[in-house]
Amino acid sequence: MADLTHHGGEPGPTGRTEYGPGVVAELPRFIDSLGHTRVFVVTDRGLRATGIVGRVEKILAAAGIEHAVHEDVGPNPSTAELDRGAARLREFGVAVVLALGGGSALDAAKSISLLAGNPGAAAADADRLWDADDGLPLIAVPTTAGTGAETNGFGVTEDRCARRKVYIGHSSVKPRIAVLDPELTLGLPARVTAATGLDALVHGIESLASRGSTPLSAAYATQAVSLVGRWLPVAYRDGGDLEARSGLMLGAHLAGHALTLSGLGLVHGIGHALTAHTGTSHGVALAAVLEEVLVFSAPAAASAYEATARALHLPPTSDRPGAAIAAVREIAGTIEIRRPLRELGVTRGDIPVIAAAAVADAVTRNAPRLPSEAQVAELLRSVY
Repeated sequence: MADLTHHGGEPGPTGRTEYGPGVVAELPRFIDSLGHTRVFVVTDRGLRATGIVGRVEKILAAAGIEHAVHEDVGPNPSTAELDRGAARLREFGVAVVLALGGGSALDAAKSISLLAGNPGAAAADADRLWDADDGLPLIAVPTTAGTGAETNGFGVTEDRCARRKVYIGHSSVKPRIAVLDPELTLGLPARVTAATGLDALVHGIESLASRGSTPLSAAYATQAVSLVGRWLPVAYRDGGDLEARSGLMLGAHLAGHALTLSGLGLVHGIGHALTAHTGTSHGVALAAVLEEVLVFSAPAAASAYEATARALHLPPTSDRPGAAIAAVREIAGTIEIRRPLRELGVTRGDIPVIAAAAVADAVTRNAPRLPSEAQVAELLRSVY
């Protein structure tokens, strides 16, 4: 098999992808290549405890790079958090924005970069920012393997007043360089490995089934499903397995490229609604409904599920779509991520509201079988 820890810097759809154990040490060279000498690091509140933020600070300081660290990003960041970050970046001045952390930190960094490049703009202006002036250049350093946020120029934030997800994006805040260092994911807690890895697997499967699927997105998605399907259970069992961490990180990255090209579908539409309504972790929300959505979509997604079965190296059967669904169920069981909705804080009275939000979510329009609110509500009741 290929050496999954191989270090390479091939051009990719977002610019450069730098991949390999220890590659984070080369950050000063990457920053210099963008013509900047100052760095504004955006990360989440909990990452410093892992030692990763301190490691990055030492790398920057040793190279004499002026930098500031903004750590005011929580899970499912709100529009208010983004506005605070943008205010601080405007005060710091022109710099490379270094997005460091999981999907929330990377999404927040993209939004903060865009807002800082547009004086007077606020996160509540999301719908108008797609046509805004350019944001500041980004380098993305993911510390989980799941969201693929380093591959695209949009972020998801939470409007807590409206209890819904809001998309903020612009082509200028696609990371110029994605720095994929699997060493940064060593020792990640098993539950985080499960939640982020399940997200990556769903990205691949939904990309294959999406109405927006293309031959290019399908190529990315197929390889993503193959890598994540193989290495997620291994990384879950042994968080220190570098080969598994490397394979999982690369798979998640390829899944990000796939979804950027194709869009996603109903699993993510429901997942977004559940997270906005309950605060549930994104991957856990997806897992709660994954199998049921796959079954619902199957009549319109047979070829995508056959591709999923091939990517997971399943033996030929007369019902490959059914075998793919069973294999996904087995992976989810192995990583112990599935929870009934009642354990996620959902009440039966919440179901119609969540169903309506899921159907209205932009990603749901890409689903191979478009659902009604009543059908989503029925699905949600089945996993209550």
